[in-house]
Amino acid sequence: MGKRICVFCASSNRIAPHYVEAAVQFARLAVVQGHHIVCGGTSKGLMDTLIGATIEAGGRIDGVVPKFMHDYGWTDRRLTHVTVAETMSERKELLIKGSDAIVSLPGAIGTLEELTQAISLKRLGRYHNPIIILNQNGFYDSLLHFFDKMGSERMMAQGRTAWRVVNHVEDILPAIEAEPPWDADLLHYHDSENYGN
Repeated sequence: MGKRICVFCASSNRIAPHYVEAAVQFARLAVVQGHHIVCGGTSKGLMDTLIGATIEAGGRIDGVVPKFMHDYGWTDRRLTHVTVAETMSERKELLIKGSDAIVSLPGAIGTLEELTQAISLKRLGRYHNPIIILNQNGFYDSLLHFFDKMGSERMMAQGRTAWRVVNHVEDILPAIEAEPPWDADLLHYHDSENYGN
């Protein structure tokens, strides 16, 4: 049975072609395996690529767009379904809500904000499904090193992480399937001397 996969990704139209190619490849693989994608829903950057590739492959892709972007005309008209959120915060909540997995492709500040909020929610037991980071061409190396720094400085509990890192597009879906259940909860973290979020 297909999963509802939330994808965070860049909205820039000026990124290198290999990031575009990866988004197309992921969309095609997801459709072949019967998955349903939800994304930020604008006709910009990798979101535009993801939407186009999904539709062309015969798949379903929904978008969650904040009202000010929708009013600005940024909503991609090819989307299977559009949800208009009142705020950016509501948009993030609706993207995550009901998703069976989260995939973070390369992106900028908005992608980073979405990803770190999802990780925070998972560490607090508010989200229990896989979070996969595509570290294509080492894009997220600095961020992952920073996460390690948080752990080594005891700002964040060490041990099993709330995310999984893959380096190649073809490894994303297998990583989702292989991820064991997440049973973390807020009380567990509060009881830990390494509590941190």
